[in-house]
Amino acid sequence: MQNRPLTADMTALQDSMEIPGLGVLPVNAFFLRSQQPLLIDTGLPHSRDSFLAAVAELVDLDDLRWIWLSHPDRDHTGALYELLELAPRARVVTTFMGVGILSIERPLPLDRVHLLNPGQSLDLGDRTITAFRPPVFDSPATTGFVDDLTGTAFSSDCFGAPLASAELAGAGDVSEVPADELAAGQGLWAHVDSPWLAGVDRTAFRASLEPLRALDPPLLLSSHLPPATGRAGEFLDRLGELPDFTPFAAPDQAALEEMLRQFEPPTQRSAEVPAAV
Repeated sequence: MQNRPLTADMTALQDSMEIPGLGVLPVNAFFLRSQQPLLIDTGLPHSRDSFLAAVAELVDLDDLRWIWLSHPDRDHTGALYELLELAPRARVVTTFMGVGILSIERPLPLDRVHLLNPGQSLDLGDRTITAFRPPVFDSPATTGFVDDLTGTAFSSDCFGAPLASAELAGAGDVSEVPADELAAGQGLWAHVDSPWLAGVDRTAFRASLEPLRALDPPLLLSSHLPPATGRAGEFLDRLGELPDFTPFAAPDQAALEEMLRQFEPPTQRSAEVPAAV
């Protein structure tokens, strides 16, 4: 877990998790140092204590005003309820669907919620941020946003990629990732996270990329990729090709059993091999 300043007003809270068979997935939250401070997502459950400490390094929790919840998957909500207790002025920015999904496990206090739909804006005092639905997503509650002052865009899970190591997952810029690995990782992640890509109308999907292309954000932030400077056009071109790629084939029970066998101690495996006669 590390805090990495990206610009004068944006900091990444970088974490990662290993996904067997895929690689190491970056798991990022972000902090926007606006007049009304905004935290974007709340980290992994198993990193809760270190995440809360990282947030406290960036802002007095009494001053935190907003928690943008991109969507209610567990890798985005790890410290959400603890932050609501520790940051009494903070309100959760989400959608009606986001509130409903979260409330299945633990209800959100509705007086601490601010509902914001794609196309609507939130005033942070010195700037506004405008919500949009990323072109690729895995939850109907997903929203990203563009900072209307700087042009920085946050895309939630979109553009993510599992990488070869925790060091690459925590890179300061995606340019540190080898180009071939990045392209393969983004293609893999898009089909893992959004399997519906294989069934979309290609023309309609590619048209859906154009609003973000028109914004041409100078800094593109993803929950699952190192920060990307000046890469939006390239990433959108790659995304437009993905419906034509072969969908990801998930491991089945036989693959799981082989994986478990590989986890066994070598002495135990060798004991199972019949002796030569």
